[in-house]
Amino acid sequence: MERNKSLEYAKKLDEQDSLQGYRDEFYLQRDVVYMDGNSLGLLSKRAEKSLLAMLESWKTLGIDGWTQGENPWFYFSEKLGGMCAPLVGASTEEVMITGSTTSNLHQLIASFYQPKDNRTKILADELNFPSDLYAISSQLSLHGYNPQEHMKLVKSRDGYTLSEVDIIEAMTDDVALIVLPAVLYRSGQILDMKLLTTAAHERNIPIGFDLCHSIGSITHQLSDWNVDFAFWCNYKHLNGGPGAVGGLYINRKYFGQKPGLAGWFGSDKEKQFDLEVNMTPAMNAGAYQIGTPSILSAAPLHGSLEMFAEAGIATVREKSLKLTDYMMFLIEEELEDYKFTIANPKEQNRRGGHVFLVHEEAARICKALKEEGVIPDFRSPNGIRLAPVALYNSFEDVWQTVQILKKIMKEELYNKYENKRDVVA
Repeated sequence: MERNKSLEYAKKLDEQDSLQGYRDEFYLQRDVVYMDGNSLGLLSKRAEKSLLAMLESWKTLGIDGWTQGENPWFYFSEKLGGMCAPLVGASTEEVMITGSTTSNLHQLIASFYQPKDNRTKILADELNFPSDLYAISSQLSLHGYNPQEHMKLVKSRDGYTLSEVDIIEAMTDDVALIVLPAVLYRSGQILDMKLLTTAAHERNIPIGFDLCHSIGSITHQLSDWNVDFAFWCNYKHLNGGPGAVGGLYINRKYFGQKPGLAGWFGSDKEKQFDLEVNMTPAMNAGAYQIGTPSILSAAPLHGSLEMFAEAGIATVREKSLKLTDYMMFLIEEELEDYKFTIANPKEQNRRGGHVFLVHEEAARICKALKEEGVIPDFRSPNGIRLAPVALYNSFEDVWQTVQILKKIMKEELYNKYENKRDVVA
């Protein structure tokens, strides 16, 4: 079927979509096209059900909910870790649902950053989400190092993407640890994690990745690539809800080593309630837990991960690529007169789950999109992120989004708004 820009073509693509049934699993608002799933995924009926079931266990079991019921709380983080493991290409023992993105990063830096002699720097990049850089900076300060001198940032050549060549060149003898994004949060570029891990290990540098914008959107093979560690949030493509408990991956070669930050939920399960003065860490990724898990904030993820297990991440990725390919095609066909720049990589092996548009009126355009029933995401200073999510967005959603964007530009509807972000962008 030859690609074209008609609505009929979009509907035909939806008819051929093997994942179209999952759209009915989500709470979609009437007359609203949601294109912000890479910031906060929508609520699914299964996530709601699993949260309500967890509330019911608290209501009926009280403290016995820790060891009784369908999903005993004491083992819930481990169960979710096992369900999440296929999404990152790891074994069940290497994945744990715990903490938050930044608290997990603090734990991982405390565990893997071991400065010695002239190896004192942490290598990151200037395009990474700032929270990661704040954590790196504070950890350097705690070790007595000046972050301005010891946080080494790889520069971008174009302001949107990174070159793996530049990253590898920055892996010098003074680097003690590397922390990079798997997918860049603005442009959606996928970094070659396998290549970078191999290069880091050739130089005896441990390396870890932030999967916040990749998990649930692309496939990973962390164990096969021999990645040392990874961390992520679960409220974007995995639809775990606002503030959902985060996740981490620890390569099994580190099992048995003590975590940098100890807490009682990192104990061996059989020993935890011995309450001994000296901790006995778990012999898996569970050792990197710190405090008691936030059960109610983890519960929705159970229902969401059931759907990923059924659909398969490879199938999700296949549809995601088709959606973003189609969106870029329509943008190029319909918006060529309106000075938009597609700033995400166009190659499928380098593109994550969203399209990144650059326009000088981006903030105002985003406000106009919301007014017209499309939920986008603005990224300062001039970026518009549009994320058609495979499980609940349709090809017709993509078609409608571009048509509404064309209307906004043609009628200059954005002119009634200020060209600056709201408090929360």
